[in-house]
Amino acid sequence: MSDPPRRNLFGWITDTKAPAAAILIRLIVGTVFLSEGIQKFLFPAEIGAGRFAKIGLPSPEVLAPFVGVVEISCGALVLLGLATRLAAAPLIGVMLVAIATTKVPILVNRGFWAMAHESRTDWSMLLGALFLLLVGAGPLSLDARLARREASQRPR
Repeated sequence: MSDPPRRNLFGWITDTKAPAAAILIRLIVGTVFLSEGIQKFLFPAEIGAGRFAKIGLPSPEVLAPFVGVVEISCGALVLLGLATRLAAAPLIGVMLVAIATTKVPILVNRGFWAMAHESRTDWSMLLGALFLLLVGAGPLSLDARLARREASQRPR
């Protein structure tokens, strides 16, 4: 009896258990993050460094562009379905910080229903990115194509 094949890091990154419909999750998560990242540069006072300063984040003039680059690059990777699991991880971090810094104060000051209303996009993006981290990009992705190529090149 032979041992099961070992999964390497590349295998974990490109592996997917998601159905083809996962492309819909990739489209919404990737599009929202890509758009928000771009807007941090287009409207820095409202969405970028100015917003980060307003909510009390440290070094907003450095942090906002950094987050913008993360959102643009990871959003684009999610849209392509390339390194989707890796791209989802920083997006989850971005959403956790966003919820902690902007939605928890609403919960404390205005109550649950105000927070629930204001956090609907953040919550959706967090869960969408978590879904992609757990199950991968799906068969309609560059990750799946790379995984198929690697599997066909393995010695038998």
